[in-house]
Amino acid sequence: MKYPHCPECRYQVVWYAMTSNVFMVFFKGTLSILSGCSALMADALHSSADVVASGVTMASMRISGKPADDSHVYGHGKIQFVSSAVVGMLLIVGAMFIIYGAVRSIINHEYSSPDAIALLGAGVSVVANELMYRYQSCVGRENNSPAIIANAWDNRSDAISSIAVMIGIALAIFGYPIADPLAAAGVALVIIHIGVELIKDAIAGLMDTSPEVEELRKIYEVMRGVGGILGVSYMRARTVGDALHVEVSVEVDASLFVYEGDVIVDVLRERIVNAVDHIGEVYVFLTPLEVV
Repeated sequence: MKYPHCPECRYQVVWYAMTSNVFMVFFKGTLSILSGCSALMADALHSSADVVASGVTMASMRISGKPADDSHVYGHGKIQFVSSAVVGMLLIVGAMFIIYGAVRSIINHEYSSPDAIALLGAGVSVVANELMYRYQSCVGRENNSPAIIANAWDNRSDAISSIAVMIGIALAIFGYPIADPLAAAGVALVIIHIGVELIKDAIAGLMDTSPEVEELRKIYEVMRGVGGILGVSYMRARTVGDALHVEVSVEVDASLFVYEGDVIVDVLRERIVNAVDHIGEVYVFLTPLEVV
């Protein structure tokens, strides 16, 4: 990890995100009412979905931190993929409501030029959400947490939507009031795209998709470097929440004593843990090989 305090940040960052999102809901909601800006109100609704998403992420982090038990021998880490999918679905549902409101406003000609104060709300939202995105993505990467990374992208989607809102407000102020609902609809399309990507990544994690080739190659090189290992029968790895679980079978001389095989297993397990970040359980099996 980049810093010694990285593990502690994983529990703090969601609280910061939730506090930031609650503030943005009231801040943008108030300014949208004062300015009569529908795009900013849509952005405030997006932030309210972010509050729910942060709550889901917080709950998933608590559950995934529980140790393995008889019913969950691999731990509870996969709840983070479920959390990521829930965040994605919340984004999509919220975006559909935004599109509905924008289309209805355009059809009924219920739009007007908002007050310039709406620009303040959108501008603050861009800065605050981009900062939270950078913070959460750093914590998510260093802790290999799909739930935190999903929450980070939730903030990035809010920052992107606020940029679109700023453009729409500016155009509306300068004589193109229809730009306000159009900006809201454009924001929603970006949000839907991010939500779909989060759901796809979550499904990949739940389906035990193999990790990156580079990580598998690193594990393979570690195995080949341990004395007494003659070959590799098979190697499997899967991500369970923020941990990578590895299962390997290596070929050893059939004439080895049991304690010698145990030493090889212990050395191999220790080297894999030291060489690869975010390692969970390492299962090592020995395949006896008759050496001529």
